[in-house]
Amino acid sequence: MIKRSALYMSLLLLAACAGAPQLGGDPNLRVVEASALPAPDRADLIAAARPYLVGPFDKLSIDVFGIEEMSSKDVQVDASGRMSFPLVGVIEVSGKTPGEIEALLRDRLSANYVRDPQVTVNLKETVSQVVTVDGQVRKPGLYPVIGRMTLLRVIAKAEGTDEFSKLNQVVVFRTVRGQDMAALYNLKAIRVGKYEDPEIFANDVVVVGDSKARRIFKDFLQVFPALATPIVIAADRLNN
Repeated sequence: MIKRSALYMSLLLLAACAGAPQLGGDPNLRVVEASALPAPDRADLIAAARPYLVGPFDKLSIDVFGIEEMSSKDVQVDASGRMSFPLVGVIEVSGKTPGEIEALLRDRLSANYVRDPQVTVNLKETVSQVVTVDGQVRKPGLYPVIGRMTLLRVIAKAEGTDEFSKLNQVVVFRTVRGQDMAALYNLKAIRVGKYEDPEIFANDVVVVGDSKARRIFKDFLQVFPALATPIVIAADRLNN
């Protein structure tokens, strides 16, 4: 009983000593009062956009205005990054944006006796441009990368971290010019603005670490449920 009381007191002291995290640290981040945070303007809202590059097995919705047999056509890109379209034939589309594919189709259709073709290309289903999220998140899996993605946004796509996440051990794996690379990030530090939320790109692999200390705490709670409240408070401040 004495040992339990000592453990109880030590955990309470540990919880009391842990203060609120300090916001800021990233030199590019300006910290303001909560009431002084301004709304973004139009330029800010579109600045985060990143063009989508079509890849193998993506599905496109293509419409040529005024030509019924070319309207609302769903076309899937094949494994080699090519697609087939009436009066155009087979064209290479991998690595191109939907807008660039529109221009390519207009040029090819104009050359095949279609006068002033009005072409619209929309992305219907993405398969090639995905990020893999693994480790201690609520919903590991493959997620499409559309627009500008950051580490925090990707974690949110996976429905957030779970109870065993080790927030200072988040690894991003990436291949650059054939070289496999990896970088370690501290999610908790990013959340309070100590450094910039890094961009995440298609084919990246994000792995959230596992906190063994949290697992030990959970096992301990099953043995001593009466101490649950102070231990949970203390555990929330450990190993992140």
